[in-house]
Amino acid sequence: MRYPALVALVLVLTGCGGGYAPVYDQSLGARAVVSVGRDEYRVQSGDTLIGIAFKLGVDYRELQRINNIRDRNLIYAGQVLKTKSSSTSADRAGTSVKKESQRSAPIKPEEAKKVAKSAPSKTKVQPVVSNIPWGWPHNGKILAGYSPAEGGNKGLDISGRIGDLVLAAADGQVVYAGSGLLGYGNLVIISHNQEYLSAYAHNSRILVRENQKVQLGEPVAEIGNTGASVPMLHFEVRRDGRPVDPLRYLPKR
Repeated sequence: MRYPALVALVLVLTGCGGGYAPVYDQSLGARAVVSVGRDEYRVQSGDTLIGIAFKLGVDYRELQRINNIRDRNLIYAGQVLKTKSSSTSADRAGTSVKKESQRSAPIKPEEAKKVAKSAPSKTKVQPVVSNIPWGWPHNGKILAGYSPAEGGNKGLDISGRIGDLVLAAADGQVVYAGSGLLGYGNLVIISHNQEYLSAYAHNSRILVRENQKVQLGEPVAEIGNTGASVPMLHFEVRRDGRPVDPLRYLPKR
C-alpha cells in the first residue's frame, strides 16, 4: 500500500524548518505535496480573496493580480496564493539597503537638532486630505484608539448598545459581509475606491449583502459583541490594504 509512504512524507515535511507547511494541490490529487513558503498563503475552507487580503493586510486587487485570478470569487481550498510579487520583494530589498547606507552616515549635532524640531509630535493626529467625504459610523465613545505597533489595535473600538445602527462611513460597495475572519465576528467591508476600504466588526446583525452599493450614513449593520467581550463597533480604514488611523480621516466631533 502507498498510504503509509504518503503519511511518512507529510510527517517529514511538517518537521522541516523554515516556516513551511504541507498542503495538497487539488490539481495534482493526493500524490503530490506542495510547500507553502513565507510569501505564500494556503486557501482554507470558507476563505474569500477579500478576507485573505484583509487578514494579511494587503490590497485584494494586488493579490488577485499577482495570482492571475480573473474572478475573485473563484478560489478553492488548498490553493496556494502568492502574497507578494517578486518586484515588490526586490524593491523592499533595495529600500532596505538604501536605508542601511543612510544610517551608516554620521549625523552632526546641529543636523540632529533640526530633525528634532521638524519631527511631528506623536500625540497629534495629522488629518489626511482625500477625495472621499467621510463620516462617523457610530457616535459612541472611543474605547480604544488606533496603534501602529505590531499587534496593536488596527482601528477604533467604539462603544454602543446591542442593536444600535452601524452606518457606512462613506459611499461605496460592500465587498465582504460574513463571519469568516477570526476575531472580527460578523464583519462588513466596504470598498470606497481603488485606495480605500472601511471595515465594521463585531456586529450582531448584518443589514447589507455583498456587491450592494451603499451611501454615506446608510445603515449596514447593528452593533453586537460577536468576537468581542463587550458590545462595540470595531472600525477600520485601510489604504491599499494597510490599516491607517481612522481619526486622520473622520471629521472632528
